[in-house]
Amino acid sequence: MDRLTNTVRPYAWGSTTAIPHLTGAEPTGEPQAEMWMGAHPGAPSRTGRGPLNEVIDQAPERELGPRTVAKFGPRLPFLLKLLAAGAPLSLQVHPDLAQAKEGYEAEERAGVPIEAPHRNYKDANHKPELICALTPFEGLCGFRAPEEAARLIEGLGVDSLKPYADLLRAHPEDAALREVLTAVLSAEPEDMAATVTEAAAAAERLGGDYAPYAGLAHHYPGDPGVIAAMLLNHVRLNPGEALFLGAGVPHAYIDGLGVEIMANSDNVLRCGLTPKHVDVPELLRIVRFEATDPGILRPEASPDGEEVYETPIDEFRLSRYTLPQGATAHDVTAGTPQILLCTEGTVRAGELDLTAGQSAFVPAGEKTEVSGAGTLFRATVVA
Repeated sequence: MDRLTNTVRPYAWGSTTAIPHLTGAEPTGEPQAEMWMGAHPGAPSRTGRGPLNEVIDQAPERELGPRTVAKFGPRLPFLLKLLAAGAPLSLQVHPDLAQAKEGYEAEERAGVPIEAPHRNYKDANHKPELICALTPFEGLCGFRAPEEAARLIEGLGVDSLKPYADLLRAHPEDAALREVLTAVLSAEPEDMAATVTEAAAAAERLGGDYAPYAGLAHHYPGDPGVIAAMLLNHVRLNPGEALFLGAGVPHAYIDGLGVEIMANSDNVLRCGLTPKHVDVPELLRIVRFEATDPGILRPEASPDGEEVYETPIDEFRLSRYTLPQGATAHDVTAGTPQILLCTEGTVRAGELDLTAGQSAFVPAGEKTEVSGAGTLFRATVVA
């Protein structure tokens, strides 16, 4: 078992206090957005044996187990994070596996540099993800029913938005959502900026259900993503609740601290709330235009005390243990690789003591028990 030293990414939307508060560190005054735990080459965790990606590369079957390598190849299939949003993230969507492979190969053939700001596909993998709230957490997830979105937009009383409300009522669901999102993102920038400014003032005045959109406009004045966000479900999670975000589902995180796990990919198509590249035609190819219930997940308890967040994919499996003082040790030995993350108290994992914010990599098959008094998240794969 390896204690992990992890990189914190200072993205501008990150909270300056949430991760330091969890770990007991002194805030630096700079944003601390994401702590990465895994073998992603962009910021691999470090171990006493070297960077985790290099440790795995040297002996994939020993570290990951033969079943994992046979199913996913010689790389850790998931990336675990602490995510701390102090400002809204970009409105975004992720491709499915076939779309990712097709998009990646097309950009490779076209010779688009991997770090080019207009490149959409950094790899050929999909990026399903799960976010589990550690604090009250706010986000946007999936499309509302078109009629509900029409009422919300119409309630602002902004003349330039009335055609969007009419479109949402005049077409079948998928066509309505597609047409309105296309119109919002393709509008003349100056005209849309003026519309967003007027809509933001109305949202500020009305408050209530409109307050989140006034907040978005505060962070991204004039951005068409403010109007696009009104097409989506606004979601609040209590600590311990989670959201699963599959391919084609538009979403954004607004505020809060959570544990996030995802397939090991960087593929993001942006819809707004960002100064970065927005590729509207490619985005429209990827988005699933259907109204959905955001489907808040609560963990399913097993007899041994493990609480599992069930998802429909195999690249990751997230669970947690809430360990009371003096509880019997739990055997978490598995034939698959694991990352264990403590988020509260002190947990004994094998020979390591983990406090809040500390984590460990457990190679496949290594005998491991966990005990102590605290909360421990367990990330692994289904293989």
